[in-house]
Amino acid sequence: MLYRYGKDEKGRPVKKAVVYTKDEHCISLYKIDPDALRIVQRLKDNGFTAYIVGGAVRDLLVGRSPKDFDIVTDATPSKIKRIFRNSRIIGRRFRLVHVIFGLKIFEVSTFRSNADGSVGNDFGTIDEDVMRRDFTINALYYDPIQEQVIDYVGGVRDIKKGILKPVIPIDTIFVEDPVRMLRAIKYSSTTGCQMSWALRRKIRSSAHLLAPVSPSRLTEEMHKIINSGHSFEIISECLKTDLYMALQPAASAMMYENKDFESSYFIHLKELDELVQKDKDVRLGRKLVFLIKDFILTLTDWQKEITSESSVGELYVKTWTECRNFVLPMNPQRTELEFAIRTSLREIGVSIRIPKKPSIQNKGEASKKTEGENVPSKKKKKRRNNHKPLDSNNTLRESTNVTIETTSIKK
Repeated sequence: MLYRYGKDEKGRPVKKAVVYTKDEHCISLYKIDPDALRIVQRLKDNGFTAYIVGGAVRDLLVGRSPKDFDIVTDATPSKIKRIFRNSRIIGRRFRLVHVIFGLKIFEVSTFRSNADGSVGNDFGTIDEDVMRRDFTINALYYDPIQEQVIDYVGGVRDIKKGILKPVIPIDTIFVEDPVRMLRAIKYSSTTGCQMSWALRRKIRSSAHLLAPVSPSRLTEEMHKIINSGHSFEIISECLKTDLYMALQPAASAMMYENKDFESSYFIHLKELDELVQKDKDVRLGRKLVFLIKDFILTLTDWQKEITSESSVGELYVKTWTECRNFVLPMNPQRTELEFAIRTSLREIGVSIRIPKKPSIQNKGEASKKTEGENVPSKKKKKRRNNHKPLDSNNTLRESTNVTIETTSIKK
């Protein structure tokens, strides 16, 4: 075991970090994406330091294959951009670089200072950067060239003991970024690292801090939960700590009021986890089915609707509106939510079909046919009227034709 030394206020050498060699951490280079290795190597070749950081190191230590490889370096975003032509700088306040290899995107960030707390945006050193990380198991740095893990905060020890500890003081960690509460529950559920009683109590007493968080961030966290394969465990803990009320307030309220709804909701979460574990690339709309199917059943007496003269079009529109409100503040893509609603309705005997738009090829054939008819006056008129109307906000208005078919409901 090696140590990394620094200096204290009086200039005396002090141990800053433990350095684990490849014989001690047992991380195999075969589990690291070759493009991530290439990024680290090129940064080093240009005179900078670079490490794989965060959840990827945690997953490598426990023998799992990471989904993403985040990289941290002492190079500034502009210098990273010069090194990698296949990159782009993103963010306004907190600037990062995305290095792109085909369909893969690697996030490369610069060491940040903790002078303004854990949410400041000034560049700093690795000694400062580590103190901005949320939990010890995510505050590990891996150098794949030297094959060394740099541990400033005892993260390797906590992983072995199965403990989830915050790096940032518990009185400020959730005040500075409330989303860390959701991450704590997610990490605890997916890694098996247990939260202390004090940490769980702090999360519950701070649940109200999630209220002002933007819908986009909550949507991102909700997507991570349903894509994790552990949604049952995560959402169960979120309910116990009052966090699910911020993520899915309508579902939380219905579960508190109706135990049968809660029981069925969690059965479907288990089915969702089984689906994700079998096929991680299944489309989002298929996953959303498990979140909304219980709610759709409460909207009306569907058996009565099937045997009556109900307007299927009106039923679909009302169902879509109710489901859209039900999943708020989560804001999934419209096409994915529509897919989930159609699938859920199909299971109870109502079939919805939305026709595809004409293909470019068909449009071209139609254009050729018009030219062959030799009617120039109509062609000119068509060009003049080809502009779509604008609404009061000067945006294009488009109409969508929905065809609704059912074998059980009469029109």
